[in-house]
Amino acid sequence: MSVHIVTDSASDLPKDLVSERGITVVPLTVRFGDAPEIVDGSITPDDFWARCSSSAVLPQTSAPSTGDFEEAFRKAAAAGADGVVCVTLASGLSATFSSASAAAESVKDDIAVRVVDSRTASLGEGLITLAAADSAESGAGLEAVEGATRNAADRTKVFAALDTLEFLKKGGRIGGAQALLGSLLSIKPIIEVGNVVTPESKQRTRSRAMQYLADKVKAAGPLERLGVVHGRAPDVEEFTDLLDDYSPSGGILVSDVGAVIGAHSGPRLLGVTFQPA
Repeated sequence: MSVHIVTDSASDLPKDLVSERGITVVPLTVRFGDAPEIVDGSITPDDFWARCSSSAVLPQTSAPSTGDFEEAFRKAAAAGADGVVCVTLASGLSATFSSASAAAESVKDDIAVRVVDSRTASLGEGLITLAAADSAESGAGLEAVEGATRNAADRTKVFAALDTLEFLKKGGRIGGAQALLGSLLSIKPIIEVGNVVTPESKQRTRSRAMQYLADKVKAAGPLERLGVVHGRAPDVEEFTDLLDDYSPSGGILVSDVGAVIGAHSGPRLLGVTFQPA
């Protein structure tokens, strides 16, 4: 049985890796004010951050349509797949899961589709997608691939350090005075990304934030997968050096945040995601 893997662009998987693994990515979109929509993945990180810095408003993000997912599922069927496992952005953060689920129902007479809510975002979703791909490549059937994917989702953790409070200010999450005070004190909020995004702690400097995230990885014990995602962070290599001692045999997967995740996180984000063995 051939199982094809589908995910959405919020998974922030590198394009070359997606191509190598034969994974289909259904893109979300972003829009700056009244400007035309931008398909996630069609703009370089440098161009995206440049637009963010010059824009008075935050970009708005939109989930893929049911039709977008239906097209991906039907293409998999036409290519000879017997089933599809689709990993989506957390249902608590986006309508993406709902779109994929509706599409799975639409194509059920042509191909069996199992939609798995990653209950997270960015490269955490990406690591879950890679677990699905590993299972599918082993020759496992649809139910087994779905089970392996859900198991990976249960074990995946995502933490991130925000470098700027400006995006929280623009998004109306904090006031201007609070953002100014936080910036003056060099506060770096740590968030945990699950089915919702929750404040995890506040670190007083960026170096402390990086060490705090590294300590999270260390405390998790032996790892099956480890990834680092960043928003054009100039110190990403310094951060990965802190993680080298805890790296699994497959190494550390490093990726840029895409436009959809970047629209909410801001530039210079440093995030870490891992799956304990």
